[in-house]
This record gives sequence, C-alpha cells and structure tokens, in this order.
Amino acid sequence: MKQVYQISDLRNRSLLDEGAEKPARLAVIGNPVAHSASPAMHQAALDACGMDMRYIRLEVAPGQVAEAFHLMKELGFIGCNVTVPHKLEAMECCDTLSDDASAIGVVNTIRFSDANGHTTGHNTDGPGLAHAILEDFDTDLANLRVMILGVGGGAGKAIATQCARLGCQQLWLVNRTLQKAQSLATSLQPYYPLTEKPTPLGSDDPMMEIAASRTDLIINATSLGMRASDELPIPAAFIKPHHMVYDAIYKPSETALLKQAMSVNARASNGLSMLLHQGVLAFEYWFPGHSPVNEMRNGLYSTL
Repeated sequence: MKQVYQISDLRNRSLLDEGAEKPARLAVIGNPVAHSASPAMHQAALDACGMDMRYIRLEVAPGQVAEAFHLMKELGFIGCNVTVPHKLEAMECCDTLSDDASAIGVVNTIRFSDANGHTTGHNTDGPGLAHAILEDFDTDLANLRVMILGVGGGAGKAIATQCARLGCQQLWLVNRTLQKAQSLATSLQPYYPLTEKPTPLGSDDPMMEIAASRTDLIINATSLGMRASDELPIPAAFIKPHHMVYDAIYKPSETALLKQAMSVNARASNGLSMLLHQGVLAFEYWFPGHSPVNEMRNGLYSTL
C-alpha cells in the first residue's frame, strides 16, 4: 500500500486496493497531503466500528478536484476530507451545501451521495473549534469575548463565522491586510443585529492593546509559529494572565505564542483538539450515530 495516492491511482479499483486487505472508501485530499494525520484518526474509528474500509491520503493538483470527485464517486467512495489548497475549489464542485458550509463559505468535508444522489459539501472546522474550546478550557465559546488573529484565510474565516453564529459577546477580527478583516466583519454583521458588531483591526493598529485587554480568548489562525524563527502574531506584552490562548497550529505542540502565554500564567492550548473534533464531526456526518471520540483521539495521538 502507498502512503500517498495520486489521481492516476483512481483509474480502477484493483490498482487502488493492490496489497490492501480493505477497500479505500474515504480519503483526505490536499496538495501536499503526506503530512496529514487524518488517516490514523479516521482509520482507528473505522476499525473500532467494524467498518470494512480504508481511509487514504490522496494528492490532488489544483484544478483537478472535480476530476478526483468524479473518479471517487465511480469507485464507490463515501466521501472525503478536504485540506489546503482545495477548500474553495471543492465547494464549487458540490451540488448542495450544508448550512455550516454555506455560512462559512468553504468546505472541508464531502459526502458523495445523499438521498438524492448529490455531492454535498459540509464544514466541521468551526463547530470543531467550539468543541475544542469547551474541552480545553471548560467554557462555552458563546460566552466569551474573542480576538482572532489572521482572518484572511479559510481557518480564520471558519473560526470567526462560528463565533458569530454562536453570538460571542465581542469579536475582534485582526488581519495584516485590514481590508480582508473589514470585509469579513461586514459579512458577519447580520449575526449581530442588536449588539456590538464585529470589529476589524489591522495587526499594527494602536487599538490592538486595548482590544486585547478586553478579550477573554485569543485565537491564532495565522501560520506564525510553525517555524522557530517566526515572530509572535501579537505583541508579548498584550498577553495577560486572564487570557485563554488557543493556537490553531499543532506542530510544534508548543509555539512561541503558547510559551509566552504560559510564561504569564495564561491558560493555553494548541490546535490538536480542533483537529480531533472536526474529524469526529466529519465521521458523524458520514456515519450518523457513530462517534468514536476516544478511538479517534488515540489514533491521532499515535502520530505525534
């Protein structure tokens, strides 16, 4: 069996399943995708539920998502997860969208055949974050004042949209390019008809320090922290002991941001819990009534 499959491997079932005991019926598509921990997490769930199928990594080039979907459907795939850079392209290849996908504007989970034979796009990133915050900080996301760092990408947008849909008490949207934060703030205003609207800020805005002081939860949705040489996504002096700090990055497990938070006795957690819970929600979407959280957690941790 291969660690990473290509679109050419989808040409026929015998080629795809050569050397495997179980047929491939689920996948994560991305480019690159070799690093994905999703197969270990989902295979553990499939095995625990006694489902005779495999979950594979599938590397798909930009512009080939529609072809990949067609070939997977021909081979009887149940669905797939979608990671960068395909979340928007995948949405465009769907016949229908779930409410979560429509609200967030990108998809990360696909179901190939609903009751009407449609390809349906779904998004579990935002709800997965809400589960992660509850698990890691023992508090409901809806009750918090939240600052999100990096709302120009899909992860930041999904997180911000989930916060707005839950009615977070206050929402600060921070981005290096202010226009993207402003655009997102405008799109989220309908969720706040009678309360304070989401506030867009540039990452160097003088108001950042005041906003941070009024925030309960700081979420890093930027890529800053993946490399040891990266600067902090927010000035260290802005992080105080009352803060909860969540970094969507999970490799490394302790980013510079999390280390800074812990150094001032702020509560801190990384994105592994979000990865787990978005995966659990995807599994429940494919297989209603099945929620093997502990098995998926063990499968995910086995990759660390």
